[in-house]
Amino acid sequence: MIIKLKYRPEKKDFDAFVAGLEKEGLAVHEIDGERFTVLGLTGDTSKLDADRIRALDFVSGVKRIQEPYKEASRSFHPSDTVIDISGKGIGAGNFRVIAGPCSVESEEQLCGIAKAVKASGADFLRGGAFKPRTSPYSFQGLRKEGLRILLEAKKLTGLPVVTEAMDISQLELFDDIDVIQVGARNMQNFELLKELGKLRKPILLKRGLSSTLQELLMSAEYIMAGGNDRIILCERGIRTFETTTKNTLGLASVPLLKKMTHLPVIVDPSHATGNAALVKPMSMAATAAGADGLMIEVHNDPANALCDGPQALDPAAFDDTLKAVKQILPFAYRD
Repeated sequence: MIIKLKYRPEKKDFDAFVAGLEKEGLAVHEIDGERFTVLGLTGDTSKLDADRIRALDFVSGVKRIQEPYKEASRSFHPSDTVIDISGKGIGAGNFRVIAGPCSVESEEQLCGIAKAVKASGADFLRGGAFKPRTSPYSFQGLRKEGLRILLEAKKLTGLPVVTEAMDISQLELFDDIDVIQVGARNMQNFELLKELGKLRKPILLKRGLSSTLQELLMSAEYIMAGGNDRIILCERGIRTFETTTKNTLGLASVPLLKKMTHLPVIVDPSHATGNAALVKPMSMAATAAGADGLMIEVHNDPANALCDGPQALDPAAFDDTLKAVKQILPFAYRD
């Protein structure tokens, strides 16, 4: 439920009003918009008398949120959320690029890539320490050693680090990681999402391989219901009958999500297409569609990468892609 205020009443009256709502078992979230203040209520609001609340002098309107995702809803939070990561905001026109290899292979490899992507204009460094792979015989990542290498690359370049946690048991190792990624296969790992809700660390939540946009937002709701609202949504394509690309990237999801939620939305054209030749045009298209950022795989030697080499750009191709993206940015769709 949303309660829109005409003005803020005296503190004692306001505190008494909020206390009354909390006594009903509701969580009250105060949201200051550009033109007005609203109170967002989460919990079971079915027993509240909306007419009685609407009759209060300082209330201008009461609206029940129809979407099953409450805190992630644009109705609940009308203005765009900007998430600060080490002094760099993402969302509401703050466009950011996350770049790096699919997996951390060695300190030399990662540090070299980190320096290259930073020189081209990347804002964050990505790299998988724990790798979910379809085959049990494929490279599974360097795990704890991979995390150490990521932090060494951060120390060298100053780039905040984004990497994936696959299981609750791994979270204790992520204290120094700037952004925890939830991969597509874990989008509906609800126990993991609940644990992430207890953190104040930014979460990059990827869309599942066959998930609807509503299901993606319900997964975000799991995290937000736990108290962590620092979520970045990532469109990375879904599995369809088409086989010429790794997944199918439907960029209509970007403006649709912007209508549905206040959370930042980025696009991963590397996993979406599985083809390095398609990363540049899809990066440009995602930027034009209004994405808040991109996540691009970059490898110093894609032909010999231990994971997803065919979709990785080399540093020169990444630099060329970012130059093209920067030309598109001034014309990006912003509603």
